[in-house]
Amino acid sequence: MKDFWQGKKVLLTGHTGFKGSWLLSCLSSWGAEVAGYSVDVPTEPSMYRLLRLENQCRSFMGDICDRERLIAVFEDFSPEIVFHLAAQTLVRRSYTAPYETYRTNVLGTLNVLDAACKNRVRVFVNVTTDKCYENKEWEWGYRENDPLGGDDPYSASKGCSEILTASWRKSFASDKKEQGTAIATARAGNVIGGGDWGEDRLVPDCIRALTAGKPIELRNPRSIRPWQFVLEPLWGYMFLARCLYHEPEKYSGAWNFGPSISEIITTEELAQRVMSAWGKGEIIRRINPNNPSESNVLRLDSSKAAFYLNWRQHLTLRKTIERTLDWYRLCYSSSNAAELIALTSRQIEDYFQENYSKGKGSNFNAE
Repeated sequence: MKDFWQGKKVLLTGHTGFKGSWLLSCLSSWGAEVAGYSVDVPTEPSMYRLLRLENQCRSFMGDICDRERLIAVFEDFSPEIVFHLAAQTLVRRSYTAPYETYRTNVLGTLNVLDAACKNRVRVFVNVTTDKCYENKEWEWGYRENDPLGGDDPYSASKGCSEILTASWRKSFASDKKEQGTAIATARAGNVIGGGDWGEDRLVPDCIRALTAGKPIELRNPRSIRPWQFVLEPLWGYMFLARCLYHEPEKYSGAWNFGPSISEIITTEELAQRVMSAWGKGEIIRRINPNNPSESNVLRLDSSKAAFYLNWRQHLTLRKTIERTLDWYRLCYSSSNAAELIALTSRQIEDYFQENYSKGKGSNFNAE
């Protein structure tokens, strides 16, 4: 799959965020010409700044709701492939800032879609979330044809983004090669890995507590989530884009990239595993019945991706935690950016060699 990206012009919205930074690192290391579009760098510290990723792309700063600015960037860069990651991603913030959440996640998506199709982008992948489904709190995984919805503003806004994208694909895009933009959406689970300092996210909260010598506070210890290493869904997104590029009729639509059932555990169990691997720490439950409502159980069924893309999760949760903590340990022990850049590159290359080298995941090697 590496050869496919050589020289491809790729635009990432949300390139300064956690997943955006990892995706930018992958694409640039494989020879893609990458441009990024983000309103700001969302956290301090940030993986984007620590790895000096502004040196690996053309970085355009702007709001995806600024339609004129966005169109100008598309006309300037002329991307072939777009990964749309820019979003308001926090459930609890969506309760205090519902207008911002819907504006960014719905109107922003509309602007990116419109700019992509008007500039004849070859492939558009809208990265949404497992929370886009109407949550039934049931025990089995959601499939791509299950109803979309969401009780909280964030989840509902992502359901809207999915519906908008499907409508746009059917109304204005084309599944025919060379005739328009091939459009797909990608839904992943709770992604963890080094370089995440997001607000209200379990692993960053654990790392902040552990490095400060404070207890880990859990507000929803019994919530069940689909945990996965950051490179797992990113490989799915990249391979999906490659397939859309060559066979848009076959691969347009919605796709789940979630972990196996064995990696779906409670937030408290994950915090305990992180604490054990770190070598110290304690947990305090801060259950407040007045907290905004969040889903208790989230699972994804990724059978479609397994069957059609030969995609599946490869890393166990133990290895996922080990690689995540390796990244943070180096980050907090060294001020040398080159060491952190080298570790990130090594984790990317190791993951590829272990899981998608010749003879493993044959679809990923097809060109």
